[in-house]
Amino acid sequence: MQTDNKFFDDLAKLGQSAVGTLHGVKGEMEAMVRARLENLLQDMDLVTREEFDVVRDMAREARAKNEELEQKIAALEKKASPKKAKK
Repeated sequence: MQTDNKFFDDLAKLGQSAVGTLHGVKGEMEAMVRARLENLLQDMDLVTREEFDVVRDMAREARAKNEELEQKIAALEKKASPKKAKK
């Protein structure tokens, strides 16, 4: 918006420049914070979500297999018990 007063025009331009500069500074700060956090997380040696999911699935499969083997052992022990009693 143009006015007849040059002072207000200059003041408006200065305000727009300040807002643009602050927006740029905000972007720079966000990038710096994000980079620092990524470095900190990387140094913590955390696992990724994909790695966690793979290990969780492996544990579920191992647990299921363990239960299956326990049932087989119990059945075999049950089978073997009467034979021991007869001897």
